Amino acid sequence: QVQLVESGGGLVQAGGSLKLSCAVSGRAFRTSTMGWFRQAPGKEREFVAAITWSGGNTDYADSVKGRFTISRDNAANTVSLQMNRLKPDETGVYYCACDPSGWVRIYIRDYAYWGQGTQVTVSS
Repeated sequence: QVQLVESGGGLVQAGGSLKLSCAVSGRAFRTSTMGWFRQAPGKEREFVAAITWSGGNTDYADSVKGRFTISRDNAANTVSLQMNRLKPDETGVYYCACDPSGWVRIYIRDYAYWGQGTQVTVSS
């Protein structure tokens, strides 16, 4: 079993930065792909970023490329999402997720384990 707990959300002005963290328990973490997703009010959950177990492969949604960076620390069982130049329409709940397959995948259905989410609010 894998458990995920996100932290680091909060209120930030447009153009500002936040760093989200996800603490992961469970042995599967070290061979799993980790992803970040977000869900804006009234919208469907969407892919943000993913990173393979080694950190060697990453993928990002086009809308965040060049501004967001996903990273992981396998020794500490954590995955992070550094978000820069945030925009108001990026307000929402951000979720950490685990895909035991180890492949870089962008679909919700591929991720077996999810955190409870952390709220990010970007004010204009």
